[in-house]
Amino acid sequence: MVLKICMPLSSNTSLTIGKLAKFSGVGVETIRYYQQLGLLPVPVATGAYRHYPASLVSRIRFIKRAQELGFSLSEIADLLSFEDGADRCSIRRLANEKLEKIQAKLRDLNRMKKVLSQLIHECEETSTEQPCPIISTLAKERVST
Repeated sequence: MVLKICMPLSSNTSLTIGKLAKFSGVGVETIRYYQQLGLLPVPVATGAYRHYPASLVSRIRFIKRAQELGFSLSEIADLLSFEDGADRCSIRRLANEKLEKIQAKLRDLNRMKKVLSQLIHECEETSTEQPCPIISTLAKERVST
């Protein structure tokens, strides 16, 4: 049995980029990419290393959770601009826009599922002397739904 010992992070703990990546569950390159996009600050190097505040662990986890909900990094940047939570109207607007996009994708996926299911059924019922409905439909200029 392996015991995992976790160092508690206090608000005044500083971390190297490697430790920040480890505690956040991302790679070092992800942190650098987030810095390039302005999602994370680039601390000034003191000595040989840059030291990051432990509070960035929460920020990175926020970014990852938002990505899991389908937010793009650009949309996450917008959400982070409201991270104090005061402008709930704007936060709700951004979340509603994302929800509408997800609902549109679901409609598209359901339409594709219906068309593909129908084509599979037609293929099963069509004799081998006739063209395969899947191939012939996909060869058309536009698949009708």
